[in-house]
Amino acid sequence: MRLPFIWQVTYKELLSTLRDRRTLISTILIPLLLIPLFTVGMPALLGGIIGGAQQTRQNVGIVGHDHLPPELRARLTSDVRDAKGHVIGAGINLVPVTDPLKAVQDGSFDVAISVPTALPTEAGTQNATIKLYTKTGSLKAETGASTKIRAVIDQYNQQLVARKLRTLGLNERTLTPVRTDTIDASTTAEKRSGQLAFLIPMFMVQFILAGAMATAIDSTAGEKERGTLEALLVSPVRRTEVVTGKLVATTLFALMSALFSVIGLAIAAPVARLVNGASSSADITAAFGGTLSVTPTDFLILLAMLISAALLISAILIAIAIFARSFKEAQTYIAPLTILIVLPAVALQFADFLTRNATLYAIPLINALLVILDTVKGQVVPGNAGLAILVNLAATVVVTLIAVRSFSREQVIFRN
Repeated sequence: MRLPFIWQVTYKELLSTLRDRRTLISTILIPLLLIPLFTVGMPALLGGIIGGAQQTRQNVGIVGHDHLPPELRARLTSDVRDAKGHVIGAGINLVPVTDPLKAVQDGSFDVAISVPTALPTEAGTQNATIKLYTKTGSLKAETGASTKIRAVIDQYNQQLVARKLRTLGLNERTLTPVRTDTIDASTTAEKRSGQLAFLIPMFMVQFILAGAMATAIDSTAGEKERGTLEALLVSPVRRTEVVTGKLVATTLFALMSALFSVIGLAIAAPVARLVNGASSSADITAAFGGTLSVTPTDFLILLAMLISAALLISAILIAIAIFARSFKEAQTYIAPLTILIVLPAVALQFADFLTRNATLYAIPLINALLVILDTVKGQVVPGNAGLAILVNLAATVVVTLIAVRSFSREQVIFRN
């Protein structure tokens, strides 16, 4: 192959794509901003929702208001304040209703309670049940009044039991002779990656796909639709050089998207710690991977993995898009590929149940998801990463040869 001709094809495709502002936005801006928004914005949003619900008084319907002991009623309706007098847990307003079930179903209240009989004021005398009506699928109810009511009732029960034990001359520890103390054995990298680390591989591979898609389709089906592909194929450039040039251009845009996603990942951690580190969203930030950090060695492995994945995805897109008659038809052909990538990526949340062996890392593209996940968790094994990279490169060669063959078939090129 002649490098000058390959470069001419590559330059033409790069120039064509760079003229499209929408492509640049999807290739650069979105990958750069989405992961920081995910790791910073989502915790802040959820923290605001949950914290706001705890600090806001809610109206709760009640049947049997007179059956509540004064002490329990006071606990339910009183605010909890910190040392400075700030409200950290607002109470609830008890509003009498006739039908608690209907009151919740018609949206009048998020939560309603029914107290059919007088509640005990000391342990060991009688048992009673408070019926709590709520929509368990409602985030507003579960983070607000429902949580408050359950917490207050638990505290009330513990207080009654403690009083009873003291009257019998027993210590509160009598009820818990054996306790458990859970110690987090996760490594520092695993703790920093968060419980939602499985979403990071999906984002990165999707960014590669989005970055490569526009160039791959425009350089194949787009040129067929405009009638410029035939002129290129009758030039002195060989078919192999044409495909290689288009592959290089497509891969460069895919890598550009992947690179900006990595940059976004790198800046997300310090920004998240700065914005949410000292707030009520700190724990949620950690769950979203807001404290993630990657070592230089892991970064190089991640970069090599992204390059191999970008090459393979670009080759697949070109091989598929060349069969389409138009840009829209090519998008239709490529749409299932997005689903095929998303499904394994979502399944990574169950990766702990998988037995990691060489077989999994020998599956093209899926191995990229696994290696990226291993990298962000600090569990990457160089041997597995090397195998995955080699497999993807080998698959790229095979798919590229298929694309070259398609470019040599007139029934494919002249489908219009």
